[in-house]
Amino acid sequence: MSPFALFGARQRYDWGSRTALPALLGEDADAEPWAEQWFGAHSLAPSALQTGESLDQLIAAAPAAMLGEDVARAFGGRLPFLLKLIAAERPLSLQVHPTREHAEESFAAETAAGLPLDSPRRSYRDANHKPEMLIALTRFTALCGFRTPRRAAALCAGLGTDLTDRLHHLLVTTPTAHGMRAAFRTLVSSSLRPESQTVQEVVAACRARVEAGESPSPRIDRFVGLLADHHPGDPGVVAALLLNPVTLQPGEAMYVPPGTLHAYLQGTGLEIMAASDNVLRAGLTEKTVDADEVLQCVSVAAAPPLRIAPEHQGPVSVAYYAPVDDFELSLLDLPGPVRGSQAGGDEHRVPGSGPRILLCLEGSITLRTSAGTHALRAGSAAFVPAADGVLHAHGAGRVVQASVP
Repeated sequence: MSPFALFGARQRYDWGSRTALPALLGEDADAEPWAEQWFGAHSLAPSALQTGESLDQLIAAAPAAMLGEDVARAFGGRLPFLLKLIAAERPLSLQVHPTREHAEESFAAETAAGLPLDSPRRSYRDANHKPEMLIALTRFTALCGFRTPRRAAALCAGLGTDLTDRLHHLLVTTPTAHGMRAAFRTLVSSSLRPESQTVQEVVAACRARVEAGESPSPRIDRFVGLLADHHPGDPGVVAALLLNPVTLQPGEAMYVPPGTLHAYLQGTGLEIMAASDNVLRAGLTEKTVDADEVLQCVSVAAAPPLRIAPEHQGPVSVAYYAPVDDFELSLLDLPGPVRGSQAGGDEHRVPGSGPRILLCLEGSITLRTSAGTHALRAGSAAFVPAADGVLHAHGAGRVVQASVP
């Protein structure tokens, strides 16, 4: 009977926290990093059901009932979004995600070449784009998108290293997207990337500038030092001088479109994205780096980070709307019982329709649809099929809903 209890897929990447997700999900920590928990139907790590099936199998058996006819038709019978909890204790790779058109072409080419999906030589694990939105649950830091060439040039000026002098010259003589692309290519291209000692000279200059109180951007110079601590000698460290620093406080959100260069640094948050695992890495990682593919996909146009302001949907919910058809996200804060109400608290209609995944972050919530009821506690999740229709919730706590616009 739906709603269906949903069990997320644990991802243990080396940059993950050992404590944040266990605490959030009410599970015991162990000695291993726990970087992400996936809630969705992506073929690489679909969520499990109590029946022993996975969510992708449930949807494939009855796509129209599970997704709704419109969603099933628009997305080829697949759930179009993937919800994640992410806990970064160390910086993630410097990366970009492809457009749908580029992903389809490149996935087909790698498949035709006979590369298995789990091959380290693969850059494309599926044929989908991967726009994503991150909502901070704790203070969250990142790098996202390129600065203006003039501002990046100002950060490179005065450091007194050969590498930053070259970057400064490129950005000053060609203060356009072409100059920025040339500067970025200087750092990541396989034929141009600087040696480790050259990178370390830039790091030392940034640290000295902060200590002297002479930095035009102490936050960026500190980010350079942070990246160097975890990835000494990696040219991606110097790329931070070209990018926008971002600090999100709890409840604040950032949208990352395809083609936007970014790196998450530290913090715990919610991610919602198109159902894809296509990640093209330019550096700051032990995984495969495909700088040439990054240079094909990346947008070097100067742009500030795209912050998404929450919109009130009603007395207990706010929504974060990204400019895509694949997903949207809502947060519901249920206050619990008030005078004259039932013991479980007033019941509230949950905005939205279609296929949904709900994840309880705090407290205890009961979901009700025409098909039945389902209780959620902190750390547990459920899938609500489109055929269940209107969704109500009551209880006391906080729950996140991933859905389709």
